[in-house]
Amino acid sequence: MSSNPDHIFRLVLLAGMLVLVPIMAYHRIRSQKTGERLDRGEEGLFILLTLRPIGLSHMAGLILFIVNPALMEWSAMPLLVWLRWTGVVLGIAGGSLFIWTVRTLGPNLTDTVVNRQNHTLVTTGPYGWVRHPFYCAMALSVVANALAAANWFLLATGLVTVALIVRRTRTEEAKLVQRFGASYREYAKRTGRFIPGRLPANQD
Repeated sequence: MSSNPDHIFRLVLLAGMLVLVPIMAYHRIRSQKTGERLDRGEEGLFILLTLRPIGLSHMAGLILFIVNPALMEWSAMPLLVWLRWTGVVLGIAGGSLFIWTVRTLGPNLTDTVVNRQNHTLVTTGPYGWVRHPFYCAMALSVVANALAAANWFLLATGLVTVALIVRRTRTEEAKLVQRFGASYREYAKRTGRFIPGRLPANQD
């Protein structure tokens, strides 16, 4: 095997995108059938101005690597091949968790902290283990992308995106407490924010 087998990993990353993106798009479109307008300004100005631009920068870098690794050579980092394959394994785990999460959320899926009018409190599936499995999947995926592509720009933009998401969860959970009150507080006691507890919440 070549000491720099970018062609293999760009094909693996492309395959992952071809599987994951249509599934995510389907569930996103399906969740927006209500036609509700969600006020992203409630995230706060700092998150509003930073989260999506940095997240899009990560995705743009990933796409450029897939199109032609030479376009991202300026931010390449030397990694052993087994580490890059570790990234592939993490990517499969993250992608699987993404799919499980959006299927569980159904019409509750949003890309911001605002709840839909008919929002329900989901505590089954991955939400029985942690309160934010979508963000856990995102963390796995950004690390996976950076390792598979052996690229520090993808790692940096991905980690900053995850850090901003973590910060945003405080606002998101405050909105959920406002909406569901004691039910959400009790659910939060039985689950970790990102790290699973000893038992899934829906089995307590």
